Amino acid sequence: KMGNAESNAYQNHLSRFLPEEQSDIDGLFNTLSGSSGSAGAKNAKPAKKTVTLAALQARQSAHTREPLPEPMTVRLYNGMKSIDLPGKSSGPSEQIAKEQFVIFMSNLLKGNADEKISIIMRMISKTGGPLKGKQIQEFTEDLITSVVHVLSYRKELKGWSLENTRDSSSGVKALASELLSELKLPDGTKPVGSQLLETNFDQGVIEDWVYRVPQISVFLSVVIRQGLHVLHSLPDQTNDILNLVPHCKGIKGRGVASLFDIPAIIYINSHLPAELQHKWQLLFSSRLHGESFSQLCAHIVNKGPCIVILRDVDGFLFGGFASHSWEVKPQFQGDNRCFLFSVFPTLAVYTHTGYNDHYMYLNHGQQTMPNGLGMGGQHGYFGLWIDSDYGKGHSKAKPRCTTYNSPQLSAKEDFTLDAMEVWAVGDLPESAGRKGKKSILDVDPQAQALLEMAGKSRQSEGLREPIEEDEDDD
Repeated sequence: KMGNAESNAYQNHLSRFLPEEQSDIDGLFNTLSGSSGSAGAKNAKPAKKTVTLAALQARQSAHTREPLPEPMTVRLYNGMKSIDLPGKSSGPSEQIAKEQFVIFMSNLLKGNADEKISIIMRMISKTGGPLKGKQIQEFTEDLITSVVHVLSYRKELKGWSLENTRDSSSGVKALASELLSELKLPDGTKPVGSQLLETNFDQGVIEDWVYRVPQISVFLSVVIRQGLHVLHSLPDQTNDILNLVPHCKGIKGRGVASLFDIPAIIYINSHLPAELQHKWQLLFSSRLHGESFSQLCAHIVNKGPCIVILRDVDGFLFGGFASHSWEVKPQFQGDNRCFLFSVFPTLAVYTHTGYNDHYMYLNHGQQTMPNGLGMGGQHGYFGLWIDSDYGKGHSKAKPRCTTYNSPQLSAKEDFTLDAMEVWAVGDLPESAGRKGKKSILDVDPQAQALLEMAGKSRQSEGLREPIEEDEDDD
């Protein structure tokens, strides 16, 4: 009878997979169990195929660079081992049976939060029971490190690379700490700092966290699909995995590394409107285009939604998402999809409060209104401001920016700019591709009209910088 219960549960899990997915999982299991070998006596009946930790590790190190870091391989093994099979004598076995392997895949790739959680608990700590915040932190950092590593190893970073981005190690810690900030105790309190690391969290709390923080499930799915190379190219790829990392255009071969690191790109991209998450294209970099406000305007006006990121001389990294094309005009623009963000020393996104509509502002060459680029707050008191006297800026928020509820983003309220980038997100508007880059005369229609009235021809017409072809950086 027990055998029936076991095979029913197993069949239910198996039936979640399409036939081609089943054969993919079978193939992986056979590869792994083939290398684990069974040490049975010659005349004994053939042992059932099983997988050992050594086999999982051997698969990883059969390559010069392992697809998965060692700590994550051990965590996956502990997760597989934690699956109880009905009718099996209790007592942990070091061998993983095919049923355990399939149920593990089914729960983590196709299951609900409830089915995922007991495996995740064992991946965090193989002994089970309530978990300390520090253990959850270590698991989350291992998970993010593995995602960056495996996407790089499988060449799935879509034009980004560990060479053309900031070092990811501080980004891993920053993203883990941002995800952990969502851990809530049953009474609704969120422990922080050293208190968080020492607090015990039970299964219910961690289940609630996994349910509310979708990145955990998405990252696990990427680690299994790409790390174990199973179900990685089959049709049920969900959008959150497809657009985990946007295609990167315009930085390859330019000899500069972005101010962004991979964990920050993944995190900021997940906050963009869904239709903009598939591609980022570099429009402006102070290290490529020079430190000039008119150059900045010329490169970013009328290019569709953009992300601005800057670094102050103290090393703080922060910026904002502009939901509309930047236009030079003395009025606020944009809508409530705009947000401000911090990348270093903390990773966080700050969305609109509804208090006012001062989302984004860009002005240049006017006597009566402030000249510069701003987001949130009000004139003279922006959440993020870069002065047209390029190199100076401020982030004023006492205690918070009215538009975005963001704190002061820079190290000092009035900061000196060290470097800046602007990325167009989604597809460039057609006008941007056809007409070439705008010159400062387009940006300031008054200057253009005055010249024409004076009978002067537009000398700069032939000097425009051609728009970069949308070259394929993959």
